[in-house]
Amino acid sequence: MENDNLSAMYSKNTPNREDAFNQLMDMYGEEIKRLIFSFVKNWPQAEDLTQDVFVTLYTKLETFRGESNIRSWIYSIAINRTKDYLKSWHFRKMQVTDKFKNESTTEKNAVELHVISNSEDHLLYKSVLQLPLKYREVILIHYYKEFTIRETSEFLSLKEATVKTRLSRARKLLHEQFIKLGGER
Repeated sequence: MENDNLSAMYSKNTPNREDAFNQLMDMYGEEIKRLIFSFVKNWPQAEDLTQDVFVTLYTKLETFRGESNIRSWIYSIAINRTKDYLKSWHFRKMQVTDKFKNESTTEKNAVELHVISNSEDHLLYKSVLQLPLKYREVILIHYYKEFTIRETSEFLSLKEATVKTRLSRARKLLHEQFIKLGGER
């Protein structure tokens, strides 16, 4: 879809608005859910936040001006919604509650987790998830989602120089964390 067609396609009065919204959900739903999960580290919460993002998208669809790529716009909504959640009382309460829970795994799950944890990809992913949020978000947006530094700075409302600095520091921390978890140098 091109941005030129979006304003006509997504306007409130167009009969194709529902089709356009459904197409956006199909195109970006899983991608947005994975992005949100990388911030909140909880699948049920990531699903709830993804749903919330798409409800917001649906209600604000007619406000899309086409000045940016629709994917960038959706990412901005998702990142902002996720950051709001991470600042919320509910999230802080959930973190404290989760620390006191001891979840048992079956022997089969333990074996599967052991096999997965030995893979380099899993170690790298685990290392990224353990980074502080301000470093994790630039790594995920820039490297995993392949947005430019300029786009990343727009999403996060940061200067490009700040994004570059955070990327540099994040790579260093990521390397240290990867080695600490048993990855190869």
